[in-house]
Order: sequence, then C-alpha cells, then structure tokens
Amino acid sequence: MTKNTKVNAAILIIGNEILSGRTQDTNTVTLATWLNSIGVKVNEVRVIPDVEKTIIDTLNVLRKENNYVFTTGGIGPTHDDITASSVSKAFNLKYEIHKEAFKILEEYYQPGEFNEGRQKMVWMPKNAELIINPTSGAPGFSVDNVFCLPGVPSILKSMLGGLKNKIVGGKPILSHTISLKTVESEIANSLTKVQDQNKDIEIGSYPFFHAGKLGVSIVIRSEDQIKIEICSNQILEFVKKKKIEIVDR
Repeated sequence: MTKNTKVNAAILIIGNEILSGRTQDTNTVTLATWLNSIGVKVNEVRVIPDVEKTIIDTLNVLRKENNYVFTTGGIGPTHDDITASSVSKAFNLKYEIHKEAFKILEEYYQPGEFNEGRQKMVWMPKNAELIINPTSGAPGFSVDNVFCLPGVPSILKSMLGGLKNKIVGGKPILSHTISLKTVESEIANSLTKVQDQNKDIEIGSYPFFHAGKLGVSIVIRSEDQIKIEICSNQILEFVKKKKIEIVDR
C-alpha cells in the first residue's frame, strides 16, 4: 500500500454485556482515534452478541470490505469467550493451542495458577500472529487482515503500540473545528453549498450545549491541510455575512 492509498477499517465490538448496557463501550473511541492518527479511516462500527454464527457472518462481510478489521472482546477464559474459535471457523483454520502464547502465559503465571480456564486463552486459529499484551500477559492475535483484541479498555489501549508496524496507513486524517452560536437550520443551506464546492472534504455539523451555550460545531476533515483551510475560509465567509458569533469551546 502506498502512502496515498485510502486505507479503511471496521471495528467489531463483541459482547452481550455491551448490548445489555451493563458495560459501556469506550474501545471504539480509543481505536478510531488511534487509527485516524495513522491514516486509517474507520468506515463502520458494529456491536454484536457472543453468538458464533453472528461473529462468523459479520467477520466474513467486514474483512472483504475493509483493509483491516479490529475485533474487541471475547478472548478471555470464560465459556462465553468464543471470538478465537469463531475467527478460526470464519477463515476455515484449525483451532489449536498456540505454542508461543502457551509459553508466554506459562511464564507469566505463578506455578499452579495457569489452570484450565486460563489455558483457554492460548487456543487460537492455526498460524495466528500474536499481539503482545504488556499489561496482563494474555496476548491478542491476528489472522490475515483481522486483529483480535481484548475487551478491557486499559489492556486494549496498552496493546496498540505493538500493532504500529503491522498496520500500513495512508496520510493522517486532519480535522479543524469551528464552533458557532447558532442552530443547524440557520446554517444548513450555506453549509450544503460549501460541501457541494468541496466534494472530497468531509464536513459534519454537531449541535452542542456547553456551559449554558447552545451552538453548532462544524468539523472539517481531510488528509490535505490546504483543502481544510480553503473550506474553513468559505465557512467563515458565510458566518460573517450572517453575523453569527464564533464561540470558544
């Protein structure tokens, strides 16, 4: 992949606890922010239950449509941790003990602590590449363009550094925000005109209520700083004409 190629990814959050609302998903923010910084655009995020067929079917769609897929959750030691076995089936690979992972965990735990439950964490698709875990020992793994990470946010975050050399991104995606004291309906037509003149720039408008101020943040995103500046100037032009106040957030 050359540096000018548009590189995209999907994030697949696996876990009944996310869908039930018992656990809040913060991994999407962590992964998307990190991927943007290395020039990988997140195309979509899906949240699915710990159901084998759902994991297999979703994974097979996402891995064909994206350069990369990142899964989070379901690689722990309990009965409902079925991500690794589901990934094996999605790729038609044998599900087996990963010798290197076994060695890592055997050394990590005290004698007698590496029990049957914990040994479940070293079962992976055949020839999976390990993603080293500097926090709690148990590694994640990758197969082809699919990267499987744990669901615990602090552990996931600590493992991203080890992925840097495995992910080839495009140009980092830059963004610029203009916050205005207005409502979306007031700027909708003007913003549409700017978007029509700048087809290859992503422009989003997001209402906010902050410190008693009601307003709209306009976010301009592109790989090209010059295009962002041109677009920003066009927005500031209609803001000035409409006498809309710019606010500091």
